[in-house]
Amino acid sequence: MRTAYTPDQIRAAELALMATLPDGTLMDRAAAGLASVCARLLGQVYGSRVAVLAGGGDNGGDALYAGARLARRGARVEAVLAGSHTHQGGLDALRMAGGRVGDDRAIATADLVVDGLVGIGGSGALREPYGTLARLVDDAPGLVVAVDVPSGVDAATGRVDGSAVKATVTVTFGAYKNGLLVDPGAEHAGVVELVDIGLGPYLPEPDTVALTASDVADLLPKPSAESDKYRRGVIGVVAGSDTFTGAAVLSVGGAVRAGAGMVRYAGPPVAVEQVRARWPEAITTILGKLDDVGRVQAWVIGPGLGTGPEARDLVGEVLATDLPVLVDADGLTAVASDLALLRRSAPTVLTPHAGELSRLIGVPRARIEAARLEHVRHAAAELGVTVLLKGSTTLIAEQERPVRINATGTPWLATGGTGDVLSGIAGALLAGGLSGYDAVSAAAYLHGAAGRLASDSAPIAALDVALTLPDAIRTLGSQEAARPLR
Repeated sequence: MRTAYTPDQIRAAELALMATLPDGTLMDRAAAGLASVCARLLGQVYGSRVAVLAGGGDNGGDALYAGARLARRGARVEAVLAGSHTHQGGLDALRMAGGRVGDDRAIATADLVVDGLVGIGGSGALREPYGTLARLVDDAPGLVVAVDVPSGVDAATGRVDGSAVKATVTVTFGAYKNGLLVDPGAEHAGVVELVDIGLGPYLPEPDTVALTASDVADLLPKPSAESDKYRRGVIGVVAGSDTFTGAAVLSVGGAVRAGAGMVRYAGPPVAVEQVRARWPEAITTILGKLDDVGRVQAWVIGPGLGTGPEARDLVGEVLATDLPVLVDADGLTAVASDLALLRRSAPTVLTPHAGELSRLIGVPRARIEAARLEHVRHAAAELGVTVLLKGSTTLIAEQERPVRINATGTPWLATGGTGDVLSGIAGALLAGGLSGYDAVSAAAYLHGAAGRLASDSAPIAALDVALTLPDAIRTLGSQEAARPLR
C-alpha cells in the first residue's frame, strides 16, 4: 500500500526527525537521493549540462546541493536563482564544486533541468518569475526532475492553478504527498521516485492511500473447496431500459466476469433478451415487483435505468431494503432528487462522476474537478455513504477513513459503458462480503488494470474490459498491475 500525506503531516514528521539529528543531515540525505536519480537519468554525468532552478526555500537548497554533487562528477551545472532569497549553503557548495550562476537561457540548452523552485508549502498560482520559469521548462527539450513536488502543484490536493512544471520524474522525500497521486498534480509529476530520509517512525496515519496489486489480491474473496454459488455471493442488478439495453449487458458482464457466484438481472423485456443472449449464466427476470427477482446479497441499480417516475420508484424500493446497495448513473439522478433515500443502516455506495456529484451536493462541477479530494470527502461525510468519484484519478471516500486513490487505468477507458462494467464488478464484490469501501476500491483497481490489459495502447470498447477481468485478476499474484506513480 502506498501511503500519502499532507504537507502539514510531512513538516511535523520532519521536525520530529530533525530534533534527533545533527544540523543539515536531512537536507544532505535528500540531496544525495536527488543527485543519484539525476545521475541515473543522465547516464553519462561527465560533460552533461544541468540547469538547477532554485527558489529561496529548502527545495532550492536540496536542488543546489544535488547540483554540487553532479558538478563534482564533471557535469556543467548552471543555477538559475529565482526570487530575492537563495539558500546560501547550497549556493556556496555549488560554486565550490565548479558550478556557476547563470540565467534562464540555461534551461533551453540543458540535458536535465532540476525544478527546485517551490516546495510542498506552495499553493495557488505561481508568482513571477516562477510562472515564466515553469513555462520555459515545459518548452525545454531536456529531462525535467522535480524536487519533492513539481512547482505549481498543490502538494496537499493535486490542484494546479495556472502554470506548473511538467516533470519527467519527481523525486519526493520521506513519503508520498497527496498531490503526487491525484490529478492534475499526478499528471504533472511524471514517474514518482521516493527517497527514504528516515521519516517513517514519525509519520501519522496517512491522509490518502493507493492500493497495490498485493493489497487487492488480499481483499478479493476466494472460493474454497466448500464454496457454492450462493456462498460466493448473489448480486441483483437492476439496470437498462428500452432505450439503454447495453447498460444492462455491461453491468451484468462486469459482475459475471468479476467472480459473482450468481447474477440475478431484472429489467424490461428487450434488455432481458439481450442479457440472456450475451450472458446465459445470469438468471433473468422481466421486472414487475422486486420480490420477483429472488434472494440476493447486494444490489446494483441505476445504469441505463432512465430518469422517469418508474425509475425513481425502483431506486427507492431497492434502497428501502436492508442489503448493501450500489447506486450508479440514472440511479444517482433519482437519489439527487430525494436525498432522504440515503437514510438507511445498510451499506450504501454511490459512484458518480463530477457532474453527478455536483447534483448530489450542490457544488459546481468545475469546483469539484479543481479540488477532487476536498469534495469527495465532503460528499462522503454529508451523505453518510461510501463515494467513488470517477475521473482521471478515481477517489474512494468514506467518513473517518483515508481517501483511497486508484492508480490503475488508461485514458482509453474514457468510452461509453465502462462505468456500467465498474458497477457490476463492485456489486459482485459487495455480494461476496466486502465492505463498500473495500469493494469499490478493489473494483476500481481491477477495472483500471483490465482496461490497460485490454487496450495495450489502443482503443477499447466497454465489453473488452469485462472480458479481460480474469486476466487482470491473474496478474495480481505475479506483478504490480498499477501504472507506476507516473
